[in-house]
Amino acid sequence: MADSYGARSLTVLEGLDAVRKRPGMYIGTTDSQGLMHCLWEIIDNSVDEALAGVCTHIAVTLHTDGSITVADNGRGIPVDIEPKTGLTGVEVVLTKLHAGAKFGNSSYNAVGGLHGVGSSVVNALSTRLDVEVDRNGKTYRMEFHQGHPGIFEDADSNDPSPASHFVRTRKNKPTELREVGKVSRKTTGTRIRYWADPEIFNETAHFSYDQLIDRVRQTSFLVPGLKLSVIDENVGEHVGEHNVEGIDDHSDVIADQHLSESLGTTPTHHRVVEFMHEGGVKDFVDFLTVGEPISDIWHVTGEANYEEETQKVEPNGELKAERVKRVCGVDIAMRWVNGYETTMRSFVNVVETPGGGMHVDGYLNALTRQVRKCVEENARKLKVNLRDSHTKIEREDILAGLVVVVTVRIAEPQFQGQTKDVLGTAQVKPIVTRMTDKQFGEMIHGSRRGFKDQAARVLDKIVGEMHARVQARKTKEVTRRKNALESASMPAKLSDSQPGNDDIAELFIVEGDSALGTAKAARNSMFQALLPIRGKILNVQKASLNQMLSNKECAAIIQVVGAGSGASFDIKQARYHKIIMMTDADVDGAHIRILLLTLFYRYMRPLIEAGRVYAAVPPLHRIALAGKHKGEYIYTYSDDELAQRLSDLRKQRIDFREDVQRYKGLGEMDADQLADTTMDPRTRMLRRIRMEDAENASGVFSLLMGDEVPPRKQFIVDNADDFDRTKIDT
Repeated sequence: MADSYGARSLTVLEGLDAVRKRPGMYIGTTDSQGLMHCLWEIIDNSVDEALAGVCTHIAVTLHTDGSITVADNGRGIPVDIEPKTGLTGVEVVLTKLHAGAKFGNSSYNAVGGLHGVGSSVVNALSTRLDVEVDRNGKTYRMEFHQGHPGIFEDADSNDPSPASHFVRTRKNKPTELREVGKVSRKTTGTRIRYWADPEIFNETAHFSYDQLIDRVRQTSFLVPGLKLSVIDENVGEHVGEHNVEGIDDHSDVIADQHLSESLGTTPTHHRVVEFMHEGGVKDFVDFLTVGEPISDIWHVTGEANYEEETQKVEPNGELKAERVKRVCGVDIAMRWVNGYETTMRSFVNVVETPGGGMHVDGYLNALTRQVRKCVEENARKLKVNLRDSHTKIEREDILAGLVVVVTVRIAEPQFQGQTKDVLGTAQVKPIVTRMTDKQFGEMIHGSRRGFKDQAARVLDKIVGEMHARVQARKTKEVTRRKNALESASMPAKLSDSQPGNDDIAELFIVEGDSALGTAKAARNSMFQALLPIRGKILNVQKASLNQMLSNKECAAIIQVVGAGSGASFDIKQARYHKIIMMTDADVDGAHIRILLLTLFYRYMRPLIEAGRVYAAVPPLHRIALAGKHKGEYIYTYSDDELAQRLSDLRKQRIDFREDVQRYKGLGEMDADQLADTTMDPRTRMLRRIRMEDAENASGVFSLLMGDEVPPRKQFIVDNADDFDRTKIDT
């Protein structure tokens, strides 16, 4: 075999073929996340035009055939010939990786679509992509199939389809841009419509309208004055709706007809949602605020220069190192609310950085330093004993109840990877630190006019959080010492698994004593442990830390898991590999699962982040077969599935007992049934809890069971028409 390995064994993938071969390298995954990532790449290119000050309106249209159009009134992709390749600018942008105006310094000062691969990658991963450009008083058009230029022979030009016959351009002969119309000289812009390729994206890939709305709303905060429209043609005219957010003058929503036509949109029908916010990150913080504010929105903003060494592209195509002067724009808005959760969002230009980076580090360093300094200066007033080493303000005390948006705008930011999770441009950190030190320092010390009373309330809250944390630690230390001295055992109600199986051990949190009895007989005691809980546990969304620790059910769960809680939680100390919530398949069971999930989200979050929290999926019905299939059973998990299975059995002429058993609780099953359907790893079905599930549960509880009554009342009013009495479990 070694002798047969030579140059002929090597495969060279040209153009966009490498993208189709390894799409995960460019969009992360080929599931729903990757599908949405493609849309973000196209939208961000239009937003970059807005950041350059040459675009005021972006429209995203969702067509009934699953395709998406992104249109803007920016400058339009260049249509002249790029001298090095001999191709038009349109074809360079859409077919060449690492090509575009964002590698130089002249066309864009701050961009989101940085790497020059976004549009070309989307093109490669689409069965069809059409682009139209308004420029020079003309409209130009070009079409592609899986990244290759050519012409689709549509039967109806108003109804394009990727199934139409495609004539591919001969190799090494670029497709000429077709001139398909004329516009005024003042009309410029780009329209891209694409059909995602089902050969690339797997069966689990689904488009999320809610994610799109969240992303568009987010962008409207980050680019003040930019109007963004989402037109959903899947909602017919008879139920059409037109929602507006942030636009004061409703007449401005439709805009002038000329602009609508140039964007290729018809915002007067179907479902239309539009956003435009003039207040920027301050409006963003106001939108993110949940709970009662204890301060106004504080704003840190400004610009500073820095130098950076970069690689300049010479006219001959070679790279040359040079030092260039950059401008870093900083825009931070923050406020504290009377709660415990921290809401922090960070961005570079319009790209969200969930992993933070240099801008967030610089902000947090200055924030912590200034708060500590202010507390030390006002220690007597705040009743802080500076001689006690334990009473030191920590970052977690400051972040409790903080809502903050941290943004910077810089040219050619350095990210970690194409997905751009973390900012790595080191020069940004000291700039953000200096601005926060100066401006936030004036606010928290009360030296800036109008901030004295607010600063006092913020400091009282932060010191209160510090005292609560210290008290909780002392309580924990006392408990640990007591356990060590008395050799306290686990709760008596815990039916533990046998030791030595930590890598596969499972803890079932079981609802009720009746279910516990059945579960004991159904479990495999080698690696499955059972912990029963009585009814609904404490709603930790509203409870304080001390209240949670005093609750018997919550304390038992934390003790049995064995890894602590909150900031001291150490997942390496967890006694079980899986935590499985096993509750009844009814409304009360769902309520208990959400309560448990809220507990894990707030105090044992690393378990969820590591994918170690699950919900058991017990069946709702059991169909007993008859005749020659007597003794066989079919389990179903919803009323719809039951109706479908019964219909299938009748069609197949398989006899079954008409009295289908409906389980009202786990206790109604015998041990064999519970094991086969819910507990045995060989036959059961589990639902893994993701961070999105936990965040949604926390949000639902904050809305439905939090301290704020008006949002809960509004939720009931808004959803009254969708109320379904048949969903009540009686």
